[in-house]
Amino acid sequence: MGAGGPPHRYLTAIREHYPLSLHGVGLSIGAERPLDRDHLQRLEVLLDRYEPGLFSEHLAWSSHGASYLDDLLPVPYTDEALDRICQHVDQVQATLGRQMLLENPATYLWFRESTWRETDFIREIARRTGCGLLLDVNNVFVASTNQQWDASSYINDFPLDRVQQIHLAGHARQADEQGRPLLIDSHDRRVDAQVWDLFGQVIQQTGPLPTLIEWDANVPAWPELHAQALMAEAQMDPGTKEEHHVMPG
Repeated sequence: MGAGGPPHRYLTAIREHYPLSLHGVGLSIGAERPLDRDHLQRLEVLLDRYEPGLFSEHLAWSSHGASYLDDLLPVPYTDEALDRICQHVDQVQATLGRQMLLENPATYLWFRESTWRETDFIREIARRTGCGLLLDVNNVFVASTNQQWDASSYINDFPLDRVQQIHLAGHARQADEQGRPLLIDSHDRRVDAQVWDLFGQVIQQTGPLPTLIEWDANVPAWPELHAQALMAEAQMDPGTKEEHHVMPG
């Protein structure tokens, strides 16, 4: 979101050939404090400059008081949180003059005070605000393993009619203090076979959608990255060339 330099030079060159999908990590949609107006205005300038095909943010919070935490933290699914998040989404969409996609979180715990199921909570946000959704399939698998619920049932209950983009990624496998599986949304390895299966389940219901494979660390040589992209395309529509949406990582 800087004024110039190599990132903008690269993005400008890419934008001449492909639509962009810009993915935010700093709006802190789920925070208790008001949205950062300066951040929102800088984001508006960026979107006006590149006119991306899609813009998305996370159902999470990353700020408290004057502090910014370099993480995407979960929110309790309560009526109070729902009202606040809807107000924030409305503010973002009104300021930017465009629809925002909201991404389901990768979570490692649940809140006792939650009174909504996650799928219902996300469905209600979309209904109230008119926002679209970004379905991160790896996040579904990570959260379902960590909290011991069924990922396939979650997919079937998710408001897939609102989904406009899909994310895939790799995750790291660890164990908690009781020896139970603990998955970390690490984005540092190839997509897990079970995540591919869930992706296929989604695509069977939605048809082909713009899909991003997130790989942020331990990035391999191009042939392996390309092979993962080809796997996604093969599941979406065998034999058909789909339009690529390029997202800066």
